[in-house]
Amino acid sequence: NFQHPTAETFVLALEPVAKAQTLGADASTTYTSGWHQGAVAQVTLKNGLTIRYVNTGEGPNLLLLHTLRTQLDYFQRLTPLLRNQFTVYAIDLPGHGYSSVNTTAKYDEPYMRAAVVAFIEGLDLKGVTIVGESIGGVLALTVASELPDRVKAVISSNPYDYDRRYADGVRRGNLFANLVIGTYQVPVLGAINAALENRLFLRWVLNGGFYDNSNLPRDLLAEFDRVGRRRGYRAVERKTFAGWRSWSAARQLYKQVRAPVTLVYGDHDWSSREERQQNTASLPAAHLITLEKTGHFSVLERPHEIADIIVASRT
Repeated sequence: NFQHPTAETFVLALEPVAKAQTLGADASTTYTSGWHQGAVAQVTLKNGLTIRYVNTGEGPNLLLLHTLRTQLDYFQRLTPLLRNQFTVYAIDLPGHGYSSVNTTAKYDEPYMRAAVVAFIEGLDLKGVTIVGESIGGVLALTVASELPDRVKAVISSNPYDYDRRYADGVRRGNLFANLVIGTYQVPVLGAINAALENRLFLRWVLNGGFYDNSNLPRDLLAEFDRVGRRRGYRAVERKTFAGWRSWSAARQLYKQVRAPVTLVYGDHDWSSREERQQNTASLPAAHLITLEKTGHFSVLERPHEIADIIVASRT
């Protein structure tokens, strides 16, 4: 399962930059344009799937990879802090945000990794620092293992690579998440719960990832709620959870990472001390930073501290 995907899986079409398309004013741009200075765009992969992205700023390339069930707008507080020092790219992972949905795909770690690799290679990004949170933190490391000549540094924040059952990490967040997310693995119950999800439901689940849940912006929560109503979106979420073994097994690739790595954990992240130690052992040259009074969603809780860590990675 963890051999690198073949080039036929996810490559951009010939002349991929010509396939980059600026999106017009519609649901895919309305919210993002409220905080992002610049165009919202997408690229089309060879298999026809699209990846929505934004880029801004000047300097070395920086790629931001978000958490499960969020989208590139997750970085709305972080991006403005970095655009004077980096050329910042943020993407919607496959099946997330306004990237296209393929209901036949597995949405496991290899599938996501292949798409991110295709994005980097298609836009011919070099000297890239990859920053990821949660599943994005796992992908930052596994993509770096596959692209040693393109990735300059990795900041992996609260990597989600420790599940021992379906949606284990999220279910540690609070009792409500444990009860509801646990039903997703039952096809009928999962489909019913997905259909019934509303903003309050989503907030209860996400709150489990914060030390201080007032750090979840109301407008961003409303956007997550809107996007979650896209056709097929909730099925993608369940499939991503269902691939939990692939995110845990991804640690097998960490030892292949050549770029300098900074591991960042919130002191109230869902992972246990033993699980963090296991990652540190898998990345013996990594620099470990713990943020106090911080949960799983550190980019929203501590954007200035995360920005400082990223800037420090340049030296």
